[in-house]
Amino acid sequence: MPITHDDLGTDEDLGRRVLVRARIIAPCLDTLDPASEAGKNAIAILKGVIAELPALGEGRVRSMSRNGTSISMQAVASAFEGDPTVSLRSLCASVARGGLPVGSFPSERPIGRLWPETYT
Repeated sequence: MPITHDDLGTDEDLGRRVLVRARIIAPCLDTLDPASEAGKNAIAILKGVIAELPALGEGRVRSMSRNGTSISMQAVASAFEGDPTVSLRSLCASVARGGLPVGSFPSERPIGRLWPETYT
């Protein structure tokens, strides 16, 4: 059974929004059992993210405008900046890692007939 919003101990809407964002960062969250060590670690990280979010109201306001009557609120995505993102990614063993190119490449190219490509 995967981690659900009930495991996070918060209201359903906020828990679902945090989980959806966390799955973008660490797709393996759907495969983690909440009772396993990795599942418990993921739940602890997500609870920390929720704890860092300011409460609804003035704490989440990023900017205000007067005559245009515009208010922009802090997004859930901003709570994942830094350590929570790295920590969640570390839980997934299948994280794509950069490496050397894979394939076979010809040793000579057509331009090599005009100018030598190897220099000694």
